[in-house]
Amino acid sequence: MSACLDAWAILAWLDGDQPAATRVERVLAERPVVSWINLVEVYYRVERDHGRAAADDVLSALRATFAPDLPGTARMVEAARLKARASIALGDCFAAVTAAAHGLTLLTGDPELVDLDDPPCLVVDLRGR
Repeated sequence: MSACLDAWAILAWLDGDQPAATRVERVLAERPVVSWINLVEVYYRVERDHGRAAADDVLSALRATFAPDLPGTARMVEAARLKARASIALGDCFAAVTAAAHGLTLLTGDPELVDLDDPPCLVVDLRGR
């Protein structure tokens, strides 16, 4: 494994948004890590836009494609500590601390993560800017 993805990256890939989708495709063979928190974010977005059956299907496919990571107590505390010092979404905190815990690069296009001061991991902007 060489990468961790957040919900932004997965949604961009699912939607075929370029250049992010191509960059995510390049790491799929390595089964990138994704926090379960971020998978839940993808799930609710798909359900809201396309219905529960579509969300269930997408989640099943994502579980087979990625390496889902269920955070334990220590990771939850790390996410809370990051949230306490940075004005970013809690889901973004989980993406960053999950990448850091595995020593991986976080692939995202989320401005909150891309512009984060002193991130706990290397963050790569998938927006191609």
